[in-house]
Amino acid sequence: MNSMKEPIDGFIIRPYTAADQSDVINVWQACHLIVPWNDPVRDIDTKMNVQPDLFLVGLLHEDIVSTIMIGYEGHRGWINYLAVSPQVQRKGIGTYMMKKAESLLKERGCPKINLQIRKNNTAVISFYESLGYSFDDVVSMGKRLISHV
Repeated sequence: MNSMKEPIDGFIIRPYTAADQSDVINVWQACHLIVPWNDPVRDIDTKMNVQPDLFLVGLLHEDIVSTIMIGYEGHRGWINYLAVSPQVQRKGIGTYMMKKAESLLKERGCPKINLQIRKNNTAVISFYESLGYSFDDVVSMGKRLISHV
């Protein structure tokens, strides 16, 4: 990422640490990413057991203002929990976080990134389209293996 200039002076990306948990959850809450069937603490704990180096936080002057969970299972890359605090949105931070994710996945030989967006989240759909993402001719299906409480 040395060739990319940070979007705002004082902005850095680093790996998540356990001390970041409450700040990360606060960012997710501010971005309305937490839904009843996703326990954020459980999601963080799970990620820390699976490719923890692919869970990143973005800091602006030492405050966590963005997050991204990246996954790669050898076939496709996945993006989850991309979040940018509302007070610093539209300053290039989300784009910068995605470019970092793309770079990390490309280094691992990942040929394609998939992501899922709720259909009614048109602003986020537009954001990803602006980064070159497009609709795939597929049906996304899922099956919950762990029920939410």
